[in-house]
Amino acid sequence: PVAGAVPEVTSLLLADVVETSAAVAATSSRKAKTESLAELFARIPPAEVATVVAYLAGEARQGRIGVGWATLADIDVEPAGAPSLTVAQLDETIDRLAATSGAGSTAARERTLADLLGRATEAELDFVRRLLLGELRQGANEGLVVEGVAKAAGVPAAAVRRALMLSGDLGLTAEIAIAGGREGLADVGLQVLRPVRPMLAATSADLAAALAEVGEASVEWKLDGARVQVHRDRDEVRIWTRNLNDVTARLPTVVTAVQSLALERTNLDGEVIGFAAGDRPQAFQDTMSRFGRESESAPDLVPFFFDVLHLDGEDLIDEPLAARLARLDRVAGELRVPGRVTADVTEAGEVLDAALSRGHEGVMVKAVGSPYEAGRRGKAWRKVKPVHTLDLVVIAVEWGHGRRRGWLSNLHLGARDPDAGFVMVGKTFKGMTDEMLAWQTQRFLELETHRRGHVVYVRPEQVVEIALDGVQASTRYPGGVALRFARVRGYRHDRDPAAADTIDTVRAMLG
Repeated sequence: PVAGAVPEVTSLLLADVVETSAAVAATSSRKAKTESLAELFARIPPAEVATVVAYLAGEARQGRIGVGWATLADIDVEPAGAPSLTVAQLDETIDRLAATSGAGSTAARERTLADLLGRATEAELDFVRRLLLGELRQGANEGLVVEGVAKAAGVPAAAVRRALMLSGDLGLTAEIAIAGGREGLADVGLQVLRPVRPMLAATSADLAAALAEVGEASVEWKLDGARVQVHRDRDEVRIWTRNLNDVTARLPTVVTAVQSLALERTNLDGEVIGFAAGDRPQAFQDTMSRFGRESESAPDLVPFFFDVLHLDGEDLIDEPLAARLARLDRVAGELRVPGRVTADVTEAGEVLDAALSRGHEGVMVKAVGSPYEAGRRGKAWRKVKPVHTLDLVVIAVEWGHGRRRGWLSNLHLGARDPDAGFVMVGKTFKGMTDEMLAWQTQRFLELETHRRGHVVYVRPEQVVEIALDGVQASTRYPGGVALRFARVRGYRHDRDPAAADTIDTVRAMLG
């Protein structure tokens, strides 16, 4: 080499990422998963850290780009005999696909994909297809990726989690950790007008269980709206969703409301919600329909806030909730979510009753001494709401991906229609143990009638008890209704399909 020359940086082979993905999916050991991730992260070229971290967290760096199953199914290529594709080549191809639009874009995308896939081995073909479809469930969730990054960088996982909380960007955080170590991570601070990951809540069965977990708590109405994070820097207001998408232009009423508060700089956490006649909250789907239309604003949505992370030059994320709420009470006024600080189940029950009587979905129970742990579903925040259950019938099942490969996983759920057999009302793959997956794979293969792609259709003979948060009107399913947050509670071997809940029972839950 010529003295003083800059060494050429070569891209990581995609095969290395695919191999690590397979290793992570093949083991249930968290330690083994973390070690596999760390070994790979330690040798990634710096410019590709964010891209590879995104792949191993289950998505492309560019997010979903509109490549569907039909497009990929039309591309028939022979797998390459040896790996040659690089991470850079895949990333550049996805950039081109994302930028291709307009007349002739479908054919252009197919040509671009065919060129890429024609250079992929069989394992790489499977990986890329699932990546583009958003089905790359490989057992490397964000928490594991954080631990792998920490091990590769030789820093505490807590330091990576905190930087991720404040940056809101997993790829950027990984780059900082690996390139800058502990000092680089320490430089990542809270900034007004830069969103942070929202703190999340776990579920408790009832108020007594929640209070037993957290002790003295702020018991607050749980509004069935859309989570928002609102920042203000003097006259400028910016609003982000739970997924950190900027929706400022869609919520002019929220901008005006926050500009009217007696403060200069802040970061507020809350919900926006619409109201129907008589001050009853709109159905969740109606709020989300107004909230989700990119082409128009939603001036009928009202903000309510339950936390403040920064106020006029003071960062508050490390302050206990009681201190944050005291500041919120001073500035939010009528925009404060109603609640009460208590450790008493009876008093907490009064808050729950009030929330339910006003049409809201339950309460949040939050430890008064807890800091704001963004992006984490810890024990400090608990949600309590009535749990609905339905006895439904399995009418089809989809083959699983990643760690569930080889098992029938995603259930198609049908409600009984006295006039037309069973009507599909939703799907779920949640709430299943490995033992349950193994049992249901054998069971549904015995009930199989035919297949279509990755879906196995079965005789409607198996009843399953499903827990759900509610239902919503839907044109996706023939019954005109869909389940919200459905999960398996258990199979009802004692129930005949003729005793399953009817479509009328499901529809009645809309009211």
